[in-house]
Amino acid sequence: QKVQQYIVIVQATDMEGNLNYGLSNTATAIITVTDVNDNPPEFTTSTVRGSDLERSFPTQPVLGLGTPSEAGSRKQSGMGSPMHTSAHSHFSLSQARRPRENVQLFADAVDYEMNRAFMLTVMVSNQAPLASGIQMSFQSTAGVTISVTDVNEAPYFPTNHKLIRLEEGVPTGTVLTTFSAVDPDRFMQQAVRYSKLSDPANWLNINATNGQITTAAVLDRESDYIKNNVYEATFLAADNGIPPASGTGTLQIYLIDINDNAPELLPKEAQICEKPNLNVINITAADADIDPNVGPFVFELPSVPSAVRKNWTITRLNGDYAQLSLRIMYLEAGMYDVPIIVTDSGNPPLYNTSVIKVKVCPCDENGDCTTIGAVAAAGLGTGAIIAILICIIILLTMVLLFVVWMKRREKERHTKQLLIDPEDDVRDNILKYDEEGGGEEDQDYDLSQLQQPETMDHVLNKTPGVRRVDERPIGAEPQYPIRPVIPHPGDIGDFINEGLRAADNDPTAPPYDSLLVFDYEGSGSTAGSVSSLNSSSSGDQDYDYLNDWGPRFKKLADMYGGGEED
Repeated sequence: QKVQQYIVIVQATDMEGNLNYGLSNTATAIITVTDVNDNPPEFTTSTVRGSDLERSFPTQPVLGLGTPSEAGSRKQSGMGSPMHTSAHSHFSLSQARRPRENVQLFADAVDYEMNRAFMLTVMVSNQAPLASGIQMSFQSTAGVTISVTDVNEAPYFPTNHKLIRLEEGVPTGTVLTTFSAVDPDRFMQQAVRYSKLSDPANWLNINATNGQITTAAVLDRESDYIKNNVYEATFLAADNGIPPASGTGTLQIYLIDINDNAPELLPKEAQICEKPNLNVINITAADADIDPNVGPFVFELPSVPSAVRKNWTITRLNGDYAQLSLRIMYLEAGMYDVPIIVTDSGNPPLYNTSVIKVKVCPCDENGDCTTIGAVAAAGLGTGAIIAILICIIILLTMVLLFVVWMKRREKERHTKQLLIDPEDDVRDNILKYDEEGGGEEDQDYDLSQLQQPETMDHVLNKTPGVRRVDERPIGAEPQYPIRPVIPHPGDIGDFINEGLRAADNDPTAPPYDSLLVFDYEGSGSTAGSVSSLNSSSSGDQDYDYLNDWGPRFKKLADMYGGGEED
């Protein structure tokens, strides 16, 4: 434990060690000290103190006890264990498998309310015995004191899951039970408050201070929220500690069935032949309740209206099935609503009047409804069917006549052509008048000479046959043809021709087609004689400038201007 190896240098000298005359030499001797187990392990301290949080994870070490020293051996490993005390079951030690390995103390989840502190005695010893001849103890002990630190623990429900049984249909506000939690922190003055965590149907209420549970709605066993007659709700209990902690609890309510649902008749629709034979209707009932509030069922026909029992009869087969059939020998085809009273076996029993729609129809030899019979059974008699067919034929005839008339009209429109040339028809052409020059106001003319005189005396005193161009002749006006309010399409040509003839024979219609003598020019006219103007046909005149005057002079330019030949 002090020196593991010695190195010794040895010198040998002759001549009796005379350094002046003798010769010498050296050699090295290496001496290794072999360790034996001659010392037991010992704790570095005899008292160890530590602390542990209650409810902590056992995988975390509470404290390290240090490395037990071995004064006599480095090869042997130590093994530690707590001695048998009252806290032996809560703590455990890590074993020192190798020399100089630290020994750690582990604790299970401890409860501060049960034990605030633990006193332990830890013993450590060699796995191998001491070497022979060593008169010493082979083990060592140390005292360990563990203090438990109190922490805020979550409240818990002592009975979780809690199951209660009651009948369905209890009224709103009924007290069901008290679902309270316990706070394990007895030394902390804390308040626990309750709330709902899960209530699928919103049927329950819980008192926030004492955990009393009451109904907020009527509990129905036939609801979709019920699984195997059990309704589950989860509640939360939370304290006001720092930090706050909470726990959950589940309440299971087993609902006992009561007879609160009347049976329903099945099927809702059926068909039967109009004559009684082996063709019958099998009927049954469905009830949302469970035994003993279901079958056997009682099937019967109501007494009102009397035609029901007169035409139909019910034969009981067993507790769940019956047969509906015709009582009379013949029933007219059609749809019939047959009321049937169904009563269950509950206490007290409930009944329901259900209506089954029965289609009565003619049948073939196999007992199946025929096609015509199915139509008739839908509620239409023979007379109604014939009337419908006649209406369809009339409608088709009207459509055919309308198509023929439209084709004839289209043909007449193509054969009748209008007298107006399409190129001259102003309705189909857009005329653009943008080739005009300046107006008369742009010229230095005396326009008063062309205006209508204020009086007509000079016209009345004129020689017959001599008048102005802007004077309307005095005489009887021709009568124009009156166009009918709704003319026939074929009369348009005749109407236009008649209007054209009336306009040609109307002397009062402008332009006034007659010999015009311009003898009224007013006094002091500055216009000279026009007799000096004559036309020349020598051909040397150039009229090409007419092409520049626009489309209104195009024909004149073609005649005199010598333009391009067509």
